[in-house]
Amino acid sequence: MMFCRCCFVLILLFTWSSAHNDFFTSIGQMTKLLFMEKDLVSSLKDYIRAEEHKLEQIKKWADRLDVLLPDATQDPEGFLGHPVNAFKLMRRLNTEWRELESLVHRKNKSFISNLTNQRKKFPNKNDQTGAAKALMRLQDTYQLDTNIISTGELPGSSSVASLTVDDCFDVGKVAYLEADYYHAELWLVQALKQLDQGETPGLVDAVTVLYYLSSSVNKQGEVERALNFTKRLLELDPTHQRASGNLKLLENLVEKRKYKQLCRGEGILMTPRRQSSLFCRYYDNNRHPRYVIGPVRQEDEWDHPRIVRYHNIVSDKEMEKVKELAKPRLHRSQVAGRKTIPDRISQSAFLRAYEDPVLDKIDQRIEDITGLDITTAEDLQVANYGIGGQYKPHFDFEVNGELDAFKELGSGNRIATWLLYMSDVPAGGATVFTNIGAAVRPIKGTAVFWYNLYSSGKGDNRTRHAACPVLVGSKWVSAKWIHERGQEFRRRCGLQETD
Repeated sequence: MMFCRCCFVLILLFTWSSAHNDFFTSIGQMTKLLFMEKDLVSSLKDYIRAEEHKLEQIKKWADRLDVLLPDATQDPEGFLGHPVNAFKLMRRLNTEWRELESLVHRKNKSFISNLTNQRKKFPNKNDQTGAAKALMRLQDTYQLDTNIISTGELPGSSSVASLTVDDCFDVGKVAYLEADYYHAELWLVQALKQLDQGETPGLVDAVTVLYYLSSSVNKQGEVERALNFTKRLLELDPTHQRASGNLKLLENLVEKRKYKQLCRGEGILMTPRRQSSLFCRYYDNNRHPRYVIGPVRQEDEWDHPRIVRYHNIVSDKEMEKVKELAKPRLHRSQVAGRKTIPDRISQSAFLRAYEDPVLDKIDQRIEDITGLDITTAEDLQVANYGIGGQYKPHFDFEVNGELDAFKELGSGNRIATWLLYMSDVPAGGATVFTNIGAAVRPIKGTAVFWYNLYSSGKGDNRTRHAACPVLVGSKWVSAKWIHERGQEFRRRCGLQETD
């Protein structure tokens, strides 16, 4: 049955004065409820005849019971011996009849009078909850599939009684409110399955089922499934505020989980076939004068997006000089906008090329190898990570074209990143890319390079990356962020959004 949401709210606010009789614990006690319900159906049908044109849905519901109850009352114990029938009786008398009373209130005094008198003998919410728990108890004890119970095709039973979407949802919600998220998931999935199979919704729609289902699986630690259910909910109802808030929380939880897995060396998404396409080669950047005789060794770390590593790109002496210059100026690392955040645990310093010939040489080397103009690049940032030092997932480019953080530079967004490892790290400290499942380990004297923007200038979300916590050792890195101003015609033509 389908009633207005307003009526449903009133139903929830309605309180019952009847004592708790634990009807569901004894089939003998429950038999008299069938005859009571038969009388109520007769009274209800009198009312329907008076206002049939207004209450067609109620008539259909009553007709369904009118078909059900004669057979049920002929053999009440046999009928109620089927747990699905017992549960549905508890639910009808505790929930559905109350909804009907709300609809016909003050319109048919004889019916209301009859219902009011009988209501004192009705099962209450605890009876309905007890019946739902009984179904779950049978499910566990006899290892019954949820669908078997819903269709009523129980072993040893010659009769068949089925559960509706609303019935399945109610069982799932009982489990949910009891913090039994395992059973809540089973029954909410069954409700969703029946909706997907075309069953006509009653009071409960797919949005409501998905909301509780997402929460149930999330509370069991299945964050990615919870995220998928929430996305499906928002496809049906994009204005659902609570689901919109949950979406952001779940996306953060999924990313944190991926981040930690990648840091442990798990969940890396490189297949053997893709791995076979990655090579190590000598690279001279199209016969650059400085590298024709002594090309550098370039190694593919990832294919989409392309991440490359350059080996032996700086000497030990040069790296020690950079550390020496940076140490007196090290302070707690900040993010764009000069903010200190708990997600970034390290100390860093910025060094300008004119401060020392070594810095100028490194800048020139970056320009020669990448082919990018670094006159609009930021100063070299040197960072040192201690035990547990990390930088959680982030983009190097400014997201959504909001360039406020780089406005004072007047150089546009960060087109590419050059990351130089200046120490080996015995354990931990990898650079991981959470959206693509890639991990790059620190190797002293090597630099990794990638483009942050597509050729259109739009940010490449695949480049979201993080610095894993250092487990053992001290991690020294230096970063050079190259900006797009002046690089508009130097972007790689092949770097399209479909890559």
